[in-house]
Amino acid sequence: MKSFLTDDNLSLIPITGSDGFTGFGIELSGAHIGTVDLRHNGPGLASLQWNVGTEGSSHGVAVRALRLAVDHAFAELGLTRIEVRIDVTDTVDIRNASIAGLRREGIIRGFGDDPDRVLLARLASDPHPFSREGFIAILNAGLPTKRVISQGLLRDELGRVLLCQLTYKQEWDLPGGVIEVGEAPASGLIRELQEELGITVEVKGLITVNWLPAWREWDDACIFLFDLGTVDSSIVEGMTLQPTEIKAVEWCDEEAINKNATSAAIELLTAVGSGGVTPYREAPLAP
Repeated sequence: MKSFLTDDNLSLIPITGSDGFTGFGIELSGAHIGTVDLRHNGPGLASLQWNVGTEGSSHGVAVRALRLAVDHAFAELGLTRIEVRIDVTDTVDIRNASIAGLRREGIIRGFGDDPDRVLLARLASDPHPFSREGFIAILNAGLPTKRVISQGLLRDELGRVLLCQLTYKQEWDLPGGVIEVGEAPASGLIRELQEELGITVEVKGLITVNWLPAWREWDDACIFLFDLGTVDSSIVEGMTLQPTEIKAVEWCDEEAINKNATSAAIELLTAVGSGGVTPYREAPLAP
């Protein structure tokens, strides 16, 4: 049987086909080493599966075979979306799919013994993975991200610190919140305080970046702690609290902080109060 799709010494040989399935054998220098197939899941949509075994683990066989199959699916079969779902522990196939031009889209959670799977996909309209735009898009989809939280240190004329009583946890915390994608940490803090407290603050400067290790099922995060200066304590009387997140606000001295604040806030404020806080620091694992 003649080769159907080729890339140098690699060929995809059609082995079966139907309305719901398109399959190929993978040959490397004339030797059969695996299979790749497209399972049609609906109008314009197919899922991709492959097996190259140990013999095809080198020479970039999986990547080359996947690229041939995807290009064929778009150009000849008229499909518009190709996707794969790969066990999160299978880092080799996740990498192969990514190099072949599929973008990471998220995690599909498994139930019971069914493992969590990484969802990757490519659209017919995506820029080619060999292009600059396509390469950047694939990296942006697959590179790790770090959660960023901005908090503000706001003091009153007595030197007390403003803490918020939150609806979703017992401990009190500094005002602020999680920064949105593409948002600057300082701008995000201003937005958060406008939304949650109804006030507009002026960011005086960065005090420290505080890395928090994972804790109580929360992922790790970086806190940008900004100096918001000193205000009259009466400012709280004009605040409009967002009821879904903020129950109340309190001016707290050291005793009140140690009694009510989160362990991370206590540790951070203690370091700031000592006068020796560094521009970057790593918080200890909370108890």
